[in-house]
Amino acid sequence: MDGRDRDFIQHLPRLRRYARALTGDRGRADDLVQDTLERALVKFHLWQPGSDLRAWLFTIMHNVFINQLRAGAGTVITALDDETVQPAIRATQSDRLEVLDLQVALLRLPEEQREVLLLVGLEQMTYDEAAGVLGIPIGTVMSRLSRARERLRALLAVGGAQPALKVVK
Repeated sequence: MDGRDRDFIQHLPRLRRYARALTGDRGRADDLVQDTLERALVKFHLWQPGSDLRAWLFTIMHNVFINQLRAGAGTVITALDDETVQPAIRATQSDRLEVLDLQVALLRLPEEQREVLLLVGLEQMTYDEAAGVLGIPIGTVMSRLSRARERLRALLAVGGAQPALKVVK
């Protein structure tokens, strides 16, 4: 195992976590991580030593995910196994329900908002790193993150009421 393999391996848990959050499905997340690592190995000559390998891998994952969404719009993917995706069992029933509510609310966010929220909130990337991964300006990251947080709060509020729309003239 060379240094490149060790560097890739250290980022696997974060890549899997982000892929799982993006897809909402364990099987699709594993496929996304595999596709990402495959592309990273083939294109490794394009990585610039000294730059952030984690951000480079997340950029590849983002691009692969977007390409898969575009190619498979309307396609239903059925897992080969009968396992259902369930979060880890919590100590109390209400905790488990809150986690499920959060998972459902995250999946109801628009794709661009969910990506920014996961990169900044879950993966603890800076706004600048997230902007680099997504290929968007830092101001766009900040506005999408703000809208994502606001929408997530509304979705998690009692009854999951939709936020009221403001009339802008």
